[in-house]
Amino acid sequence: MLRKSRLCLTTATTALTLALAAPAPTVATEDYRLPSLTGSSQAMHGEEFRLGRAWLRQFRARAPLWQDPIAQEYMESLVSRLIPHSGLSDTRTVVTLVDNRALNAFAVPGGVIGVNAGLFAFANEEDAVASVLAHELGHLSQRHFARGQARAEQTQLPAMAAMLAGMLIAASGGGDAGIAAAMGSQAAFIQDQLSYSRRFEQEADRLGMQTMAQAGFDPDAMVRMFRAMQRQVSLQGGNPPEFLLTHPLTESRISDAESRASQLTAVRPREGDPSYHLVRARALLTVHQRDPQQAATRLAQDNAPEVARRYLDALIAAHQGQTDTALNQLDTLAQELPDLAIMPVSAAEVAFDAGRYDDAIERSRRILRLMPGHMPATRILGEALLQRDPNEAYRILRELSDRRPEDPQVFTLLAEAAGRSGREAWGHLARAEQMQLTGEIDRAIRQLDVARRVAEQSGDSNALARIEQRREDFVGYRETMEKF
Repeated sequence: MLRKSRLCLTTATTALTLALAAPAPTVATEDYRLPSLTGSSQAMHGEEFRLGRAWLRQFRARAPLWQDPIAQEYMESLVSRLIPHSGLSDTRTVVTLVDNRALNAFAVPGGVIGVNAGLFAFANEEDAVASVLAHELGHLSQRHFARGQARAEQTQLPAMAAMLAGMLIAASGGGDAGIAAAMGSQAAFIQDQLSYSRRFEQEADRLGMQTMAQAGFDPDAMVRMFRAMQRQVSLQGGNPPEFLLTHPLTESRISDAESRASQLTAVRPREGDPSYHLVRARALLTVHQRDPQQAATRLAQDNAPEVARRYLDALIAAHQGQTDTALNQLDTLAQELPDLAIMPVSAAEVAFDAGRYDDAIERSRRILRLMPGHMPATRILGEALLQRDPNEAYRILRELSDRRPEDPQVFTLLAEAAGRSGREAWGHLARAEQMQLTGEIDRAIRQLDVARRVAEQSGDSNALARIEQRREDFVGYRETMEKF
C-alpha cells in the first residue's frame, strides 16, 4: 500500500541528524512563517519548531520512507507512552519511519522523531527500542542542542538553519560538502559543543531511564541495549552502528547507566503483550524483502514468541501470493488473540493488496465498529472504497486528513478520492498539501494556482477560501525553506 522509496541518506547525514537533538517548542504555529530572530525566547523556540518541521519536509523528499500504517500506529503509541514522563514542555511530535536497515533513530527540532526499520531488526525486545526513544526524548527535553550553542545565542537559529542545510546537502549526495557546510557554520562554538557532548549523553541516559521507569518499561533495558551495541561493534571489526557515531559509548557511560538503572523500578510494567514482536516481524520482512526467509530465520534465532513467528509466516504467504493461506492464518490468530487489532487489520491489508476490495472493506468496517478511529483500518477502508464508492472514500479520507495533517500519504489518497468523486478543486488542493509535506513547495504553490482557477470556474466559494488561506501559508513556508 503506497510503498515508495526515494534516495537513501548517507551515514554522514544521519549522524548529523542525531547531533541535532533539540527541543520541542514552547510556542509554535502551523503556518511556518518566520518571526523576528530578535524576539523573546518563546519566539526563538517557535522558530526552532518551524525550522525543524521545514527540515522534515526536505527529509521526506530525500529519505526512503517506510510506508507501513500498522508499524506507524504502533510507534506513535509507544512514543505517546513515553512523552508524559519525558519532561517535554510541548508534546506535539511527528514520527517518521525510515526504510533503512541501519540501527538508528533521531530527534530534531519541532518534535520530529525518526526511527529506522533497522532498529526493530536489531532490538529483540520492546523495552530496548523504548530505551533509544527515551534517550532521544531526553536530548529534546533538556534542549541539548540549544545549550551547546549558549555562547552564540544571537546567532543560534541562523547557525541551526545552516547545519540543517548541510544535512540536506549530504542527503542529496553532497557527502563531505554537506558536512563542511554544517560544521563551517558552527566554527565559533563547535569546541564548546564537543566538550559538552559526554555530559549531554549522560544526562539523556539518566533522564531516559527515569522516563522509562515511570512509563512502565524496564530501565535496565538501556544497559542491555548498550551491551548489544558493544557486541555489534566487536563483530563488525570496530565499526560502530550509525546510532553510536554521535552517541559515543564508553565503559564509564555504561557503568553510570548500570548504577542508575539499579536504583529504578518500572511502574506498572505491561506484560504479555506481543505487539512489539509482531511489528518487529513486519520490520524484518521490510529489511529482508528480497529474501523473506531471512526474516523468519532471524526471529527463530532470537527465540521470538511463537505468535510472532506464525504472524510472519502469514505475511510471507501473502508476499508470495498465497492469499487464502495468509488470511486463514491471520483469522486463526485473531480468534486466539481477540484483543489485538493488528491481526484483523493485517488481514484487511492482505485482502486489499490481493485486490479483494469488498473483503477489505468488510474487514475494515468490522474493526472500526469495535475501535472507532483506528488509523490503519480507516486508511485501508478509505483506499479500498476508492474502488467502490469514491464519495464515501472522500468523506472518510477527509476526516482522516483532519486528524493527521502531517501525513503525506493520506493526502495522496484524498487527492485521488476527490478526483474520482468530481471534486476537482479539492483534489488539486489535496495534491498541493501532499507536495508541501514532501518538500516540493514550488510545485505545491503552482498546484494551488491550478486549484484556484478550477474553484473560480466552478463557483466553489468554500474551496476558494481554503485555497487562498493555504497559499498564504505555503508562501510563508517557502520563506522558511530559503534558510536552507
